[in-house]
Amino acid sequence: MKLISRDGRLWITFYHQSIRYRRSLDLDDTKSNRKKAEQYIIPEIVYKLNQGVFFEKDEQQTKAITLHQFMPTSFEIHKHERRELTQKKYDQCYHQHIKPQFGNKPIAQIKPSDLAKWQNKLLETRSGKTVKAIRTVFQTILEDAMMDEIITINPFTRVKSPKNDETREKKPFSKEEIFAIINAVPESMQCFFAIGFFTGMRTGEIIGLKWEDVDWDEGIIHVRRSRRQGIETLPKTKNSIREVEIIDVLMPYLQKHRELTSRDSVYIFETSRNKPFNTCAKIGVWYWQPALVKAGIPYRNLYQMRHSFASLMIANGEDILWVSNMLGHKDSSMTLQKYARYVKQTRRKRASFLSE
Repeated sequence: MKLISRDGRLWITFYHQSIRYRRSLDLDDTKSNRKKAEQYIIPEIVYKLNQGVFFEKDEQQTKAITLHQFMPTSFEIHKHERRELTQKKYDQCYHQHIKPQFGNKPIAQIKPSDLAKWQNKLLETRSGKTVKAIRTVFQTILEDAMMDEIITINPFTRVKSPKNDETREKKPFSKEEIFAIINAVPESMQCFFAIGFFTGMRTGEIIGLKWEDVDWDEGIIHVRRSRRQGIETLPKTKNSIREVEIIDVLMPYLQKHRELTSRDSVYIFETSRNKPFNTCAKIGVWYWQPALVKAGIPYRNLYQMRHSFASLMIANGEDILWVSNMLGHKDSSMTLQKYARYVKQTRRKRASFLSE
């Protein structure tokens, strides 16, 4: 029987009838607890194993563990690998969609048929993409329960995942529409939309910008953070931490905005109370929607600024690699996959070399 440490907690690992078992001792990995485990707990476990009674109570307790009892353990396991907002989003998802039906149910009693019916019910009112996201939260909890030997198999392995039938529809704006929108918003916010349309930055990245991120001499903006729900985090992916070029058409808007804002401002875009925007929701209501109405342009969401930048640049022959870097994509293949239809096709005679 071996004493091991796992995430700062003491566990034991041992073989019984050629089967390997792992058990938590529910103790922090400290010198005194190790001594306690070696002198008292492990000898008692060995005795119970020899008497054939160790697994009786253990199995009864394991079978009785409910999903809601185990959920905090699962979330704790993944706390450091998830962004704070992701953890918060998963917690809300669990309490809204999973706990009501399965929270008080012992994990060992959750069957594939239960999950299939639950999933089908969700699909009646939600898209396949949304249900897959909810399912991921649930599936991870059950996977962790399997790792802790509460169950021997994750029942989700026998339930087919719904089709990802939803994609974010891309409805890019034309060059004329872009300038019409920018001119329709107050001067104090024109730079916000200019950055969105002329760099392809995500809206959360834009409201997270600070004046220190602007390198006027080099003509670049350092994208180092994002803001969502009042929380400042790293951008969406590792590649999203990047440098975007301040192209010529953007520079005047940025310079004008610097003149309009207080020299004491930390963030490039701040509310009337000199605080950074927590989300882009109010920007959408206060500035975006009225601008579309004023310009006579059908409504599209703020994210279409990013799509408009990518499609407009690619359609006009800009280098795919440059566009990819501006967007913060992992590589140009991802950009091509999303925007291949906008690649300018030059008509020419094909396979002419065969006739030469």
